[in-house]
Amino acid sequence: MLSRLVLTDYRNHAATTIAAAPGFVVLAGDNGAGKTNVLEAVSLLAPGRGLRRAALPAIARSDGPGGFGVAATLVSGDEVATGTLAAAPERRIVRINGATATANALAERLSILWLTPAMDRLFVEPASERRRFLDRLVLALAPGHAHHAARYEAAMRQRNRLLADDVPADPTWLAALEAAMAEHGAAIVAARRGAVDALNERLADAPGGFARAGLAIDGGEDDDLARRLGEGRRRDAAAGRTLAGPHRSDLIVTHLDKAQAAAISSTGEQKALLFGIVLAHAALVADRTGRPPVLLLDEVAAHLDPQRRTALFDVLSGVGQVWMTGTEPALFAGLPADAVQLRVDGGEIVAL
Repeated sequence: MLSRLVLTDYRNHAATTIAAAPGFVVLAGDNGAGKTNVLEAVSLLAPGRGLRRAALPAIARSDGPGGFGVAATLVSGDEVATGTLAAAPERRIVRINGATATANALAERLSILWLTPAMDRLFVEPASERRRFLDRLVLALAPGHAHHAARYEAAMRQRNRLLADDVPADPTWLAALEAAMAEHGAAIVAARRGAVDALNERLADAPGGFARAGLAIDGGEDDDLARRLGEGRRRDAAAGRTLAGPHRSDLIVTHLDKAQAAAISSTGEQKALLFGIVLAHAALVADRTGRPPVLLLDEVAAHLDPQRRTALFDVLSGVGQVWMTGTEPALFAGLPADAVQLRVDGGEIVAL
């Protein structure tokens, strides 16, 4: 969990400090007050570009010095560590207990998953969005997944540039890049498959109240990827991109109780499916790693009646640290008494 979060020159937060606690952390305030900015800052402690996928320069406070900082005190059992993320202005710098670390190092100490209103259309968006969602699930179970994904993408970008060049590329160099893609691609496929299999076991016994999801991976798996890439150079050069590999796969979600694709389920059913996946994943991460993930839930209670909100809070209790946002404090009236409830107003934080 995060026991303390400090934002410096982060979007509309000039200098914000939040003392958190196990369980619920609630951020209430008007639209545009800076609630989601706090969740985004936490999400950047995980590998990747955070819940908004924003470029680093866009995150820095508009009238600030040009960079920004996020510092978090992490508590796991008896271990306490300080993780910091800084951008100055376009380079991501990570430190753990003051020592410079790799961009993915915090994933070994902290698992983070989020749901935002923008994800409501996950099942009807392009496959790339579902792959990104799946990879976040995988990363919480296998932190090394980020390494393999980064190496795979780097090799693929180099291969694509060579194939697009007017000068014929060195076949030996192409073969080396394709071998690297095959090696890291196999690790990506294995990690994804393992996560999906484990989640399906959890989802089969999911508690009532949420639609049960079934997960499958479509495409992208190839036992001889290096050979296929070698044979497909002319095709890929003409297409301007690589047409084989795990970057072409899709996460297929089925509403098990109706035996129908999530993409054709109702909006409410899609939300329930997505939430059920996140809850199953949180329980799985807690069992596998001994440390529940931090859940970031943006505006999840906004459209629920009081009875359903209470049911939601009951389900979330005990799954780890849960950060939630909403426009009205009344939305969170059913939370336990020890929940941290804060008001956000123009980048300022006050206790409710």
